[in-house]
Amino acid sequence: MKENRELVPKEIVKELDKYIIGQDDAKRSVAIALRNRWRRKQVPLELRDEIAPKNIIMMGPTGVGKTEIARRLAKLADAPFIKVEASKFTEVGYVGRDVESMIRDLTELAVSMIRKQESERLYSKAKEIAEERVLDRLLPPLKQSDNDQMLEPGAVAGVYTYDTQKEKEREQAHLTTRDKLKKMMKEGKLDEREIEIETSERNMPMIEIFSASGLEDMDINIKDMFGNMFPKRTKKRKVKVGAAVELIANEEVQKLIDMEKVTKIAIMKVEQSGILFIDEIDKIAGKESRQGPDVSREGVQRDILPIVEGSVVNTRYGMVKTDHILFIAAGAFHVSKPSDLIPELQGRFPIRVELDSLTKDDFVRILTEPKNVLIRQYIELLKTEDVTLDFKKDAIEELAQIAYLINSRNENIGARRLHTVLEKMLEEVSFNADEISGQTIDITADYVKDRLAEILKDEDLSRYIL
Repeated sequence: MKENRELVPKEIVKELDKYIIGQDDAKRSVAIALRNRWRRKQVPLELRDEIAPKNIIMMGPTGVGKTEIARRLAKLADAPFIKVEASKFTEVGYVGRDVESMIRDLTELAVSMIRKQESERLYSKAKEIAEERVLDRLLPPLKQSDNDQMLEPGAVAGVYTYDTQKEKEREQAHLTTRDKLKKMMKEGKLDEREIEIETSERNMPMIEIFSASGLEDMDINIKDMFGNMFPKRTKKRKVKVGAAVELIANEEVQKLIDMEKVTKIAIMKVEQSGILFIDEIDKIAGKESRQGPDVSREGVQRDILPIVEGSVVNTRYGMVKTDHILFIAAGAFHVSKPSDLIPELQGRFPIRVELDSLTKDDFVRILTEPKNVLIRQYIELLKTEDVTLDFKKDAIEELAQIAYLINSRNENIGARRLHTVLEKMLEEVSFNADEISGQTIDITADYVKDRLAEILKDEDLSRYIL
C-alpha cells in the first residue's frame, strides 16, 4: 500500500471497502476530507492556517457503519482517533468544562501512540543493552583485584609489576567465553537457565483527589511529583534468561525514550491529524430537555461549539489547538434532524451524508466480502478446538434473510444483528466443542432453520433472544 500522503480519494475508498460494505456517499466524503489534509500541507504557509477542515455529520440507524468508517479512516491515516458520546454531557452532574476532556483524551491517546512507535524503534537498541546486562550476570566482568593476583615472582611489596602477557591472555579468554555465551543466548540455548536480576519497582501511595474541573487545571503532574518523592527501588528476582532479556529490555527502552520529543510530536499530530468522532449528536439536538433534571441540550451544544470552532485546550502535556482537528458527528436522527442543532454548530458541520439501512443483499456481502468477515472469525475460533465449520452458500443466504427479517420486525440494529443470530445458531457447537473435536460441521440452510426455527416462530421470544 502507498504511503498515506499519496492516497487519492479512490484509493482511500478502496481501502475502506475491505472492511465496510456499501455506504459509498459516506466513504467518498471522508476520503475527500482525508485527502484535503494532504492538500492543505502543500499550499503556501501563509494560507495553510486559514484552511479549516470540512467537518461531517453522518445520519443513519445504528449498526450501518458510521463508527467503523471513521475508525478505519483514522487507522488508514495513522491519526489519533477517539469516540465520545454527546449524550453523556446531558447527564446530571455535568460541568461545562468537561467537554474539553475530549481533547485531553485525544492527546493522551496520541502520546501513547507516539510512545509505542518510539518503543518499537528503540527496542533493538534496548535489547542489546539488556543482553549485555544478562551476560554480566552469567559471566561477571574481570575486576582489578583479579589482575592484582598476577604479580611477578619476587616483585617488591607495594610496587605493582604485572605479567602483561598473562593479563592479555586472561582478558582474551574472558572475551572469547563471553562471545560464546552471547551467541548461545541469541540462538535461544540459554533461555531456560535461571539467573538472578534486579528490576526496578516504585512504591506509589494510593491517593484519591476529587476535583470538579480536573487535575489538568491544577497544572501539576501528580504522578510525577509523587514519583520523585518516592524514588525507585530495586527488587531481586530469579527468572529464566529469555524472560530476563525481555524484562530488562522493556525497562531500558523506557529510559531511551525522549518524552519531550514524544510530547511535541503527539501534540502536533493531534492538531494536524486528529479525528474526533462525536456519536449520538442527535440526542443533544433541540432546545429543551424532554423531562427530568437533565442538562439543557442547547447548553451542551454551546459548550461543544468552541471546541469545534477552534480553541486552545490546556492538557497535562501542554496547550492544544483544535482548529484543524477533523470532527465527524453521527446520529440516527429518528426524532430530531440536523437543522434542530443551533445554527452556529450546524455551520461547523458543512458536509451531511445519509447512510442507508442494510438490505438482505448487504447482509450477504457483510458475511462474505470484508477482510475481517464474521464467519471467518467463528471458523478460526472453533478451529482452536479442532472443530471445522463449513458454511454453505445457502446457509449464508438464510442467515442474511433471518437478520433482515428480525431487524424489520424489531429494533433495527443493523449489522450487529448478525452477531446475535450467528451466536445463537452456533451456541450448541460452541458449548460442546471439546466433545466433537476432530469433526467437520456442515452449516447449511436447513441447519440454520433447525437451530433458529423455534425462536423465529415466537415473535416475543425472538424480540428478547435475537
